[in-house]
Amino acid sequence: MIAREPTLARLATAHDLLLAPYGLDETHLRRALGEILAPGVDDADLYFQYTRSEGWSLEEGIVKTGSFSIDQGVGVRAVSGDKTAFAYSDDLSWAALQDAARSVRAIGAQGQSRRVKVGARKVAKSRALYGAGDPIASLDSAAKVALLEQVERRAKARDPRIVQVMAGLASEYDVVLVARADGTLAADVRPLVRLSVTVIAEQNGRREIGSSGGGGRFGLDRFDDALIDRYVTEAVQAALTNLDSRPAPAGEMTVVLGPGWPGVLLHEAVGHGLEGDFNRKGSSAFTGMIGKRVAAKGVTVLDDGTISDRRGSLNVDDEGCATQRNVLIEDGILRGYIQDSLNARLMGVKPTGNGRRESYAHLPMPRMTNTYMLGGDMDPQEIIASIKKGLYATNFGGGQVDITSGKFVFSASQAWWVEDGKLQYPVKGATLVGSGPESLKKVSMIGNDLALDSGVGTCGKEGQSVPVGVGQPTLRIEGLTVGGTA
Repeated sequence: MIAREPTLARLATAHDLLLAPYGLDETHLRRALGEILAPGVDDADLYFQYTRSEGWSLEEGIVKTGSFSIDQGVGVRAVSGDKTAFAYSDDLSWAALQDAARSVRAIGAQGQSRRVKVGARKVAKSRALYGAGDPIASLDSAAKVALLEQVERRAKARDPRIVQVMAGLASEYDVVLVARADGTLAADVRPLVRLSVTVIAEQNGRREIGSSGGGGRFGLDRFDDALIDRYVTEAVQAALTNLDSRPAPAGEMTVVLGPGWPGVLLHEAVGHGLEGDFNRKGSSAFTGMIGKRVAAKGVTVLDDGTISDRRGSLNVDDEGCATQRNVLIEDGILRGYIQDSLNARLMGVKPTGNGRRESYAHLPMPRMTNTYMLGGDMDPQEIIASIKKGLYATNFGGGQVDITSGKFVFSASQAWWVEDGKLQYPVKGATLVGSGPESLKKVSMIGNDLALDSGVGTCGKEGQSVPVGVGQPTLRIEGLTVGGTA
């Protein structure tokens, strides 16, 4: 059997789900774009989406929740200068598409006096970063429940102090079709799954929580015995470790961050500040800093939407642009920002494949994909051994950042107090407080153990949530402020 070229196969899937059932074809898309392109409109696009999602949760051996949903619709956008008109509909008929196109056309009266011609058809380049199968169909309902029951059994069998287990399984099948005024036609078929496990351990009347999990753009059959065992082990160990935790010391100190998920601090404290919209408006701490040193030597930060099967990866972004491996900071020097098409045009640069939206009912904006720091040459154990007195943090919970100042606050969900290079005891209630740009300049050691997170990240911005990835090696940072409970 001859395999179909990936891009053409995705376009065919999108056509069959989003156009054909409603009597639409590419001619209708071009006509709708022609309706939008009044004098003064600089750009326009149509974003069709079909999403089918399913979720299961199990607690105390009982299926607590089961959900299934289907959503579909189209978003229609016209852009003039920095102004945007947007309409969306869950009706995919030609009449509804025409109405949406006409409703956004009015923006032309407020913009520049020129007309943009609908471009010749340009199909997105071929690539296949992940499979196009429906993950919901990769296991039947009985097998999904059995998988969650297996998680619960393994967790409770690990230690008698585990008194409660909560397991969840989520699957999504997402098909998008993008048609742009410049003639670009792109489609993507995006599977997404996630398995989560949370346990509660109890000892002498004290209760502590541990959690783990992971996922990505693949089928549910990826969750084999070895991966399930890994997630269970991590959750149980976290809960049992926290049973022995003491109040965290407070003050300014050396902090070592573990590899993988602690990269969420990098994502929040630095990544958002490198998004194009904040820098175009001058509201980021990194505005006007391209070509200048913003971090210590050895610090290289990338945003890469091209890593196979990763949660944050996309074949094309939500504007039909191919995702890229973007070097944002190279050896401490700021090289560029994350861009969507609107902000790239206004800043006189090229889009970077980072135009993302939560759904057809939302506008695209520059967003991260998989953001991480490259590894260095230090042995992680040597980095820990170098701490005279300080904190070693391996997992984080919630946090927030002020984009303008770069200041952040992050809560460590798992951390140890370290003296003379040795882990003394786990601590609870440690909060890291600092400035993203300043923290990058205080990186003094970079481990050779770069790791990406297990596939659990979701990023929020201006009310929209999208799946993302984070990562980093072990890092030593000097002089961070730790807010503790001791």
